[in-house]
Amino acid sequence: MSLTQIRQGSLVLVDAARVQSRGAFYVAQSRIRQMMTWIWLILGIAIANPILYLISVGIGLGGLIDKSVGPAGVDGVKYLTFLAPALLAQAAIQGTMDETVFPTIEGFKWHKTFYSMNATPLSGAQISYGVFLTALFRAFYTVVLYFGVMWAFGALESPRAWLAIPTAVFAGASFGALMQALAARLEDENIFFVVLGRFVMMPLFMFSGTFFPLTSMPFFLQWIGWISPLWHATELGRNLTYGHPISPTMMWVHFVFLGVMLVVGLYFSARIFTKRLAK
Repeated sequence: MSLTQIRQGSLVLVDAARVQSRGAFYVAQSRIRQMMTWIWLILGIAIANPILYLISVGIGLGGLIDKSVGPAGVDGVKYLTFLAPALLAQAAIQGTMDETVFPTIEGFKWHKTFYSMNATPLSGAQISYGVFLTALFRAFYTVVLYFGVMWAFGALESPRAWLAIPTAVFAGASFGALMQALAARLEDENIFFVVLGRFVMMPLFMFSGTFFPLTSMPFFLQWIGWISPLWHATELGRNLTYGHPISPTMMWVHFVFLGVMLVVGLYFSARIFTKRLAK
């Protein structure tokens, strides 16, 4: 059988035009099917994390804090209610980071699956968007489960608290897009994970107003929160879950900051994927 006959036969089995138009969704579908292999482990972690955090920090430590600050609470509410929106946003950010950084390094270096994908009608940009869509899927169900646990613990006080779900996913998408672009540039990932864990994720978690209001920190450290997607998402989440006051100007600042991060991350991610796969 000639190569021409093989190619003609493959075109009967595979609709190249359809792949080209929906390529990102096919990549996401493939990755989600792989994810389903570990679904019970993933769901277990997604449920156990909020339960442990809310019991140990929200209720355990929070009980001591509530006693010390009196009926006024922290930001006018009990500590559990204050803490919960930050943990929700953190869960979304951690989930999207895991689902963009590791698959991107795997696709380019560990298993080199992106190169075989790119040998089909799939473009580099479609592969990039497909990985990103998978991360959004994971962030969404993680946040929904986290939100359910928060509700069960009585950490939600506003009837519009459910809007914190898309807000947290939005923050996760913004951070994940930027991290995917960064991971796509890596040639040596060893030092990257050390820097990411110790100098990005840890300060992000500790200095973004997660455990106490950002204004209670020394002024020279508050800038960490200002450039942190976690702080912007936490402020929006607290407004939605218990009415934390935010001026209209700051509301726009939060959304614009996260939106710019998302657009920039997606743009450079698609560009870097395309350029690297063309080598």
